[in-house]
Amino acid sequence: MVPKITPLGENVLIAPLEKETKTASGIYLPDTASEEKPHEGKVKAIGESDKIKVKKGQSVIYNQYSGTEVKVANKEYLIVKSEDILAVIE
Repeated sequence: MVPKITPLGENVLIAPLEKETKTASGIYLPDTASEEKPHEGKVKAIGESDKIKVKKGQSVIYNQYSGTEVKVANKEYLIVKSEDILAVIE
């Protein structure tokens, strides 16, 4: 059974996008090519605060060094404050 994560307050649960391992032309990139993680992800859950401006399912851009990493059922998530979300991708 996979536990359900529900953020509290003004926090948002984000599933970060996977790092690209292949270029558009089909060249595979080694893990050492870019150590920097992407700053984009999909909102999986939101806290109960009325101040949160994003909705579940939206793709967002967030601050690079924000949030707390959590791992559940071999999947990595990030819990960030709603103020650390910079933009919604449409």
